[in-house]
Amino acid sequence: MAWTIDTAHTTVGFMARHMGLSKVRGQFMSFRGEVEGDPTDITTARARFEVDLASVDSGNPDRDTHLKSPDFFDVANHPTMVFQSKSVIRDGDDYKLVGDLTIKGLTREVELTYEHGGEATDPYGNRKVGGTLTGTIKRSDWDLTWNVPLDTGGWLVSDNVTIEIDLQVAESQEAVELETDIESRISA
Repeated sequence: MAWTIDTAHTTVGFMARHMGLSKVRGQFMSFRGEVEGDPTDITTARARFEVDLASVDSGNPDRDTHLKSPDFFDVANHPTMVFQSKSVIRDGDDYKLVGDLTIKGLTREVELTYEHGGEATDPYGNRKVGGTLTGTIKRSDWDLTWNVPLDTGGWLVSDNVTIEIDLQVAESQEAVELETDIESRISA
């Protein structure tokens, strides 16, 4: 079954530590993606997710400009970040989602935890599935190494970045139309 990311009800967020003191959070405002799979068996899911890096919003325009620069994402040469899933494994009440994350042309395998929120039909008759993906990556694994050493020791920006995606997908209209067409042909 085909599902599309419901961008109005999905948030793609991240968090890094500043000077080891506070958590600085941000999100990406523009993204798209598809999921294939049976919502009654999450382990069948396969997903592709693409993020427009120029849409970064950390609540500070100067910091956002720096994040878009060659010091970090180098948006002029690498405008998107892509996640392609490889497997989903049940882990107690949650799931481990393993896939390839590509940033700045470098692809590394990552593992995210998926907490399944369930399935529901909205007031307009659209089937939705949702949950939360979380995980931590080392930004240096993708050549995101800009930093400043602190006089007191440590670094200005943490290497570890936490990812949190509150996800909702909607049953793809093409899939609904195809299923309806097949059902009408069978019953005819």
